[in-house]
Amino acid sequence: MTYSPRPDAYLDASVATASPARLLVMLCDRLVLDLTRGLEAQRTGDFSTAHTQLLHAQEIVLELRASLRTSDWEGGPGLASLYDFLHLELVRANVTRDAGTTEGCLGLVTDLAATWREAAMQTVADR
Repeated sequence: MTYSPRPDAYLDASVATASPARLLVMLCDRLVLDLTRGLEAQRTGDFSTAHTQLLHAQEIVLELRASLRTSDWEGGPGLASLYDFLHLELVRANVTRDAGTTEGCLGLVTDLAATWREAAMQTVADR
């Protein structure tokens, strides 16, 4: 008999052992994935799938916003505003089924994910 772990066991272990910087990058990467899937679903008229993907994206943005300590660094309030804006746009994109709004959010999130990835790599390099 062969042992077969749960399909998400690797992901669970990755999350449990990840540094805060790595967790942030993982969340941002998942946010990009959700928006990519949501946008494709909107474009093909699969609004049920789009809704599910955009809701998950909204949850991630809310988590990023809730975990942000705005007083810890100079850019905190600006990033908080970006997260608030992004959340409102994702809600609007979902309610109105507007692929253009979703596409705009995807562009923002893609840039944000790249920035956090670069910052995390820099943190590792500085150690």
